[in-house]
Amino acid sequence: MIELDARGLSCPEPMLMAKKAMKDAPSEEVSIAVDSASARDNIARVARIEGRDVTVGYEGDGWVVLIK
Repeated sequence: MIELDARGLSCPEPMLMAKKAMKDAPSEEVSIAVDSASARDNIARVARIEGRDVTVGYEGDGWVVLIK
């Protein structure tokens, strides 16, 4: 599993990080921590467009988006 921490980063950087991880390792799960609702939504949208399953969970000071 690839784990990314995008807390404190502004869009579109978290989404671009997730997109790069999905491209570089298409068979790997990607977990990305974010503290922005817009980053959470953008990452989930892009992952679903790519045909991936997405689970979002609230954790501490933000969310963790799990891309399968």
